[in-house]
Amino acid sequence: MAAARRGLADERPRGGGLRPLFAISPGRPAAYYGAMFTGIVEETGTVEQIRPAAKSIELTVRTRVCAPGLKVGSSLAINGCCLTVVKLTRRGPGKLAQFDLLKETWQRTNLQFARPGSQVNLERPLRADGNLGGHFVTGHIDGIGRITRWERVGQDHVLDIAAPPEVMRYVVFKGSMAVDGISLTVAGVQKRAFRIWIIPHTYEVTALRERQVGDAVNLEADLLGKYVEKFIAARGR
Repeated sequence: MAAARRGLADERPRGGGLRPLFAISPGRPAAYYGAMFTGIVEETGTVEQIRPAAKSIELTVRTRVCAPGLKVGSSLAINGCCLTVVKLTRRGPGKLAQFDLLKETWQRTNLQFARPGSQVNLERPLRADGNLGGHFVTGHIDGIGRITRWERVGQDHVLDIAAPPEVMRYVVFKGSMAVDGISLTVAGVQKRAFRIWIIPHTYEVTALRERQVGDAVNLEADLLGKYVEKFIAARGR
């Protein structure tokens, strides 16, 4: 599996073997500790069910590769959004993992557009001694982008995404951007949009293969840029 994971963020070298960031104490969910990801998708899971509940929206996803070691309280990035497992069921191959989505998460992510049968990108948290194959991804979505161009050019695919101002302020040429949880390299920047080139491997092993023009994608800008902005603003006071 490690070999299959290399190259997901296009031209940069990749590693494998992701596991939880650090040991989790009994009774506390992994999200309590602030799980960290790298944008290296481990598998595409299948949405089995979406059901409104009294205080949340219940999302159930089938996972196979990420199933080993997954427990109630574990964190899992779904299309780049860090969620906590609240229930696990064995039914057929792999496991069914259930998550409770609050209204804030539902409205700020493209999970609101998911349907039973939809493919979603899955990644377990990074171990402290794991390989940082992509870039630091927190699992906190900054905004929703819209695909404006998505077509094959030669062996690759070109992906243009229109993004809101709060995301575009952190987009830089050759910088990193997490798109639906995939660590990708920005190949072009415009005022309200940016471009990414997708290699065949990334297309084949992620949920991008299901996307179409007009679809929503989750965006998380590079964390380092946010810290730099804050430090500079503090020095200017």
